[in-house]
Amino acid sequence: MDLRGASAEALAAVTDELDSHVGSGDQAARLADDLFSLATTLRSEGALRRFATDGSIPAEAKQGLVTEVFGGKVADGALAVLTTAVGHRWTATRDLADTLEHLSVVTLVKAAGHDSGRLADELFTWAQAVKNNPELRDALSDPARSVQDKAALIDGLLTGKTLPSTRTLATQALAGSYRTVSSALASYQKTVAEVHGEGVATVRVARELTEAETSRLAEALTTQYGRPVHLNTVVDPTVLGGLRVEIGNDVIDGTVLSRLDDARRRLAG
Repeated sequence: MDLRGASAEALAAVTDELDSHVGSGDQAARLADDLFSLATTLRSEGALRRFATDGSIPAEAKQGLVTEVFGGKVADGALAVLTTAVGHRWTATRDLADTLEHLSVVTLVKAAGHDSGRLADELFTWAQAVKNNPELRDALSDPARSVQDKAALIDGLLTGKTLPSTRTLATQALAGSYRTVSSALASYQKTVAEVHGEGVATVRVARELTEAETSRLAEALTTQYGRPVHLNTVVDPTVLGGLRVEIGNDVIDGTVLSRLDDARRRLAG
């Protein structure tokens, strides 16, 4: 999550607080839901949000108010994270709600444990499905359809096929805190990687890579970038051969088409 100044310091503090409350199973799911609910409430209640982030108000007063408003309505862990959050200064008022949503995702990732790699893959697959299916994309972005209706559509498509955490995040992406559902899913995928100190590479190939090829590529990128790299593979018919790797702002283009273009430029020069 890209925050600066006081908000970056506050994020570090509330992340430490979260670590002492993340559990597993239903407990983690409740904590994640409550953190997301708090984020949604703060976005919709401008007066409360401004009070909670006002640096001129004593921390004790802000903590007392949020305890009064949310005590008994959210899990103790979520309330502890919120009271820690409002005790810190924030660079921008929106940063508090954005941080709580981010921590909701972090909670689900940490609770996934050994399944976190599967969570990353399922989020990517769902994001690709939304991107490549105009009817699905339109249904999820249609302002005339209620969030409940869209959530029911997601449940129907993903229940029994994905982790519960994947369905939760697919539904959270509908909230409108990001410009589009696709941008929300991209942010969630980035968070999954960050929690585990990984980079994310999108690999475009003409055919599915074998397990051995995937392993060799991951090892090569890990060596090059100095940290583990999670691969998201896209089979792209426009790739004539070879592969194209996008990681952060870097592009490694080893496709046949790219090599042909290079050859043409050298001949023209």
